Amino acid sequence: MDAFAHLELSTEREEDRLGSMLDSPRRPTMEKMGSKRFRPEYMISKRMGMSLPNLQDIKPKDYPARNSSLRRINTKLAARLVSKSVSTFKIPEIHFPLVGQCVLSYYIDFISHLSRAINILPPENSALLARYFYLRGLIGLMQGKLLNALSDFQNLYKTDVGIFPADLVRKVVETLPPSDRSQAEQKPELKRLISQVLDKQREIVKVDDHVKNFELPKTHMQLDDFVKRIQESGIVKDIDTIHRLFDALTVGHQKQIDPETFKDFYNYWKETESEAQDVNLPPTVIARLDKNECVYKLSASVKTNKGVGKIAMTQKRLFLLTEGGQPGYEEIATFRDIEEVKSTTVAFLLLRIPTLKIKVMSRKEVFEANLKSECDLWHLMVKEMWAGKKMADDHKDPQYIQQALTNVLLMDAVVGALQSSKIIYAASKLSYFDKMRNEVPMMVPKTTAETLKHKINPSSGETFPQSVEFLLYTPGQLDTVEKHGDAHPKLWCALDEGKVAVFDASTWSKQHCFKVGSSKLKCMVMAEQSQVWIGSQDSIIYIINTHSMSCNKQLNDHRCEVKDIIVQARGSLSSIDGTVIAWNVSTLKVNHRFQLPCETLTSIKFHNNRLWCCVGSCILAVTTTGVVRQKVKTEELVRDPPLSLLTFQLCPERDQLWASCSGSPDLYVWNLADLSTPAQKISLQDCVEITCMMRVKNQMWVGGRGLSQGKIKGKIFVVDAEKKTVEKELVGHINTVKALCSAEDRYVLSGSGKEEGKVAIWKVE
Repeated sequence: MDAFAHLELSTEREEDRLGSMLDSPRRPTMEKMGSKRFRPEYMISKRMGMSLPNLQDIKPKDYPARNSSLRRINTKLAARLVSKSVSTFKIPEIHFPLVGQCVLSYYIDFISHLSRAINILPPENSALLARYFYLRGLIGLMQGKLLNALSDFQNLYKTDVGIFPADLVRKVVETLPPSDRSQAEQKPELKRLISQVLDKQREIVKVDDHVKNFELPKTHMQLDDFVKRIQESGIVKDIDTIHRLFDALTVGHQKQIDPETFKDFYNYWKETESEAQDVNLPPTVIARLDKNECVYKLSASVKTNKGVGKIAMTQKRLFLLTEGGQPGYEEIATFRDIEEVKSTTVAFLLLRIPTLKIKVMSRKEVFEANLKSECDLWHLMVKEMWAGKKMADDHKDPQYIQQALTNVLLMDAVVGALQSSKIIYAASKLSYFDKMRNEVPMMVPKTTAETLKHKINPSSGETFPQSVEFLLYTPGQLDTVEKHGDAHPKLWCALDEGKVAVFDASTWSKQHCFKVGSSKLKCMVMAEQSQVWIGSQDSIIYIINTHSMSCNKQLNDHRCEVKDIIVQARGSLSSIDGTVIAWNVSTLKVNHRFQLPCETLTSIKFHNNRLWCCVGSCILAVTTTGVVRQKVKTEELVRDPPLSLLTFQLCPERDQLWASCSGSPDLYVWNLADLSTPAQKISLQDCVEITCMMRVKNQMWVGGRGLSQGKIKGKIFVVDAEKKTVEKELVGHINTVKALCSAEDRYVLSGSGKEEGKVAIWKVE
């Protein structure tokens, strides 16, 4: 994000910021309708700007002059941005003839000044420190001391990687004389820097992050091209939905879409979107609706048994906007309360008029509307919303409503764009939830329904679901300098390809989304109040500033993927492939490092002044300097092929050590007071494999895959730590549970694999 994007994000309303992160059609809420922002002078060119794609061909009208920005800037924020502290570094004065010896002497003096400034700066002032390193690196280049310069540029990774001069460093590396290259290879940090620079130079595939100008297609489109065009148009990003749309638009034709059909569909969608901005509901109607409700669809004026008017659909309900004098409000049904939806006909003279009938629970009277030609479409739309709402309630997942809304509006656009006798059949291709409910009934087990509180989707806005690799909960009120609105607890979700989604854990709304590297993220920890450390498969530890939500520091000392990070009194320790490095969190300097006697290390814990390390087929208890003191293993793991321990948890108050093996449904429990005694084995029934576990209060929450209703799904087993018996089996994910974390022992959060990519919030008892 550039500076303008940061300012835009920080000055817009909470509702606008959240709305921009949702992958759902844009409509004005009741709150917006009732606000002053919808005065006519603010809406002059709204429809023109939203309806047509080639805006450069439209000559705008001459409207009265007005302010260039309609947004009222937060003056306090603006003042704070302008009045950033400025530090002055006085460079040595030049008062000598410009001859070689004098210039070299000047460079030495300059380096001396910079070194003194670097030495007296506290490590917290890393941004200024980075500028000094940058400047000293440049002077080092002028001196011809290339290795010193590279060392200074390497320090930018730990102070401010944002100003790292990649092109300059690459040129220096490419021109290093053999003697300097040999010396650099003997210094781990320079060897690492050179390797990184050369690896990046060899990368052939470049990310295309240029601004795209969307244009309507001029040639016929196969499926892949159609997916790309729809995503670029901003209509919908989800690939599965676009595939269903492709099937709808090609009903009765070859499996390709011509430019005219795409244009008709696109223009109908944009016109419908802009028409929704012009919906003008009277205050009496707005008062009857929730402030976050939006009108997504209005019928033509029809006759109903509640009077003449237009049927309006929001994400929550159907109501009749009655006509005659002042428009009025008549409730039809909330989607949750619908019992039955029928499309039928009634006799009128010699005609049969298509009629929509809606029966509501606990209400005797059935709503009837003579919708005529619109009847079949409304029948499809109401059933889809009804099914979507039921799915949302059953699975505590409000995103199902957003998906159902998208499906409904795509149906509407398909019917509006196609000229065919099969338009209703075409639109039915988008009835995803209604078909799912009828064809594959999904019963939610009672225990799951009682324990599950909510579900969120970190991949919302992405083209397809991404695996949730790791979860981190950070409590609120972390720092007294944080403004009140930013002091809420947060949930950090590490996804595939280096992406991180951050949610406000008080409202479960997505607040931030950013990218660190392009590899899987393996672990996260809050190292101190303003830092979250993220370990990656690319062997880098990325340090996130929790105030700016940006990554301007990296630790590059590891050589293989970072598997785990823990925090203890002396600093933060990260482990990777048997290498353990102890860092000073404040200075980001290495206190010490050691190599464990193993090939693979999967997780580490700190207890009783020992590091407990899960390595292959055993668990080692080592000192903080790497001396092995104890070794825990079980003979049951010695088989062909051998099993390896995947993860473990410590319960010191019960003197217990719990562990699980990769690809196994068994738990092993040792007595910490006497590790020489054999482990007790607990076999989890209907479990295929265990992938993660976490201790909460007197329970062990174990995530993995298991059998439920005849299918393999993501399962969580809640085991009583004292009795060592399973208290609950929770089935809240379609596929493997990959990550678990606790929110202050009140809730447990679980993340699933890429087939679903969602996070479930569970109540702890």
